Amino acid sequence: MTCPHLSYRTESDDSQSDDERFAEPRAYCTVAERFVQPMRADICNDRYDLDHEQHCEIYREHAASDAP
Repeated sequence: MTCPHLSYRTESDDSQSDDERFAEPRAYCTVAERFVQPMRADICNDRYDLDHEQHCEIYREHAASDAP
C-alpha cells in the first residue's frame, strides 16, 4: 500500500506561471509539507521490500501524534 501522505505534484505552491512547472511530477509529503527525494518516495511507495509504516520516520511520527 502506498503511503496516504504521498502525492505527486507538477509544480510548487509558489509557481506563478506554466514556465515554472516541472518536466516530471515530483514526490511531495503532505505531512512534512515539502518535496522529498526519490529514495524517500521509494519508501513511500513500498518499493524494494521497504514499508512506509516501518521505514519512514515521518510516517511513524505522524501516526504516533494521531494516536489517542
